[in-house]
Amino acid sequence: MKLAIQFGVSTYTSSNEDWASALTYAVEAERLGIDSAWTAETWGYDGATPLAYLAAKTTRIRLGTGILQVGTRTPALTAMTAMALASLSGDRFLLGLGVSGPQVIEGWHGVRFARPLQRLRETVEIVRQVTRGERLVYHGEAYQIPLPEGEGKALTSSVSARPGLPVYLATLGPKSLELTGELADGWLGTSFIPEHAYLFFDPIAAGAAQAGRTIADLDLQVAAGVVAFSDDVESLIVPRKPGLAFTLGAMGSRQHNFYNDVYRRAGYADVALEVQDLWFKKQREAAASRIPDELILKTNLIGTENMVRERLRAHRRAGVNTLQVDPAGQTLDERLATLARLVELVKEINAEP
Repeated sequence: MKLAIQFGVSTYTSSNEDWASALTYAVEAERLGIDSAWTAETWGYDGATPLAYLAAKTTRIRLGTGILQVGTRTPALTAMTAMALASLSGDRFLLGLGVSGPQVIEGWHGVRFARPLQRLRETVEIVRQVTRGERLVYHGEAYQIPLPEGEGKALTSSVSARPGLPVYLATLGPKSLELTGELADGWLGTSFIPEHAYLFFDPIAAGAAQAGRTIADLDLQVAAGVVAFSDDVESLIVPRKPGLAFTLGAMGSRQHNFYNDVYRRAGYADVALEVQDLWFKKQREAAASRIPDELILKTNLIGTENMVRERLRAHRRAGVNTLQVDPAGQTLDERLATLARLVELVKEINAEP
């Protein structure tokens, strides 16, 4: 297994401007052997610009968007951004894409959240045309390029082709997971419990089979949550509950909360629905209190060193290739110490038969 981190100011400090600390963290992570660093894109900073900054300050670590929101850019602009970052970084760039949700796409960008799966498929297909250096002609349900009966003409990118540029998809629903298996080079998974890996990997494998390949052809990367070591396990569990309550309650509407749906499919329907209901009633503390301890332990790497070691083994047995982690600590030095400790544990697990 490989390790990945997040890169961005909101991850490392309460300030939204301390890029120096974020950079120090990423550069030291590169020294520790971390495989990749990923930026988020919500309704703050965009996901691409920080990677250009990081590309200039690093030499080995791979750089991924986790994610760029499909529908907020044209597919051609997405391809242009990806090729620029690939060029700037010496082909260390990984293009992570996802559909986000109607709350962000319609509420922030003012774009209809219409046919998201079809839009995702067509975006990947158009990006691949551009990065292969082909003349861009595409006739889909969501995109017509060039526009018919207009003055536009089919163009070819004016910069060097990058046919091997990797595309990762952040998907959760069965149909979108099948699409990932069919089209993508990697998967960016969240709300992942290794004991329920089949919920994700079976549809990915089915999609891969439709395309004449196997799930082994994809880098299966999952967000493994917070990393923290302590013999006082309870002290690590309680602070994590509000975050999971936010995911179940606030990361979508009652009609569309893809994260909530995943936990329901994993057998936590009663918890997921109750927490969501309490959240919409603005009973946030009550919502957090309903989160069972076991769910926190299954979705983070926390506890004693032996407990973390066993969770790493569980991910490895499930077939995960890469773990994206968020090391805990009050200071930058503490976070880096936690990360370094995890790196050694992963080396130990990888050496096991």
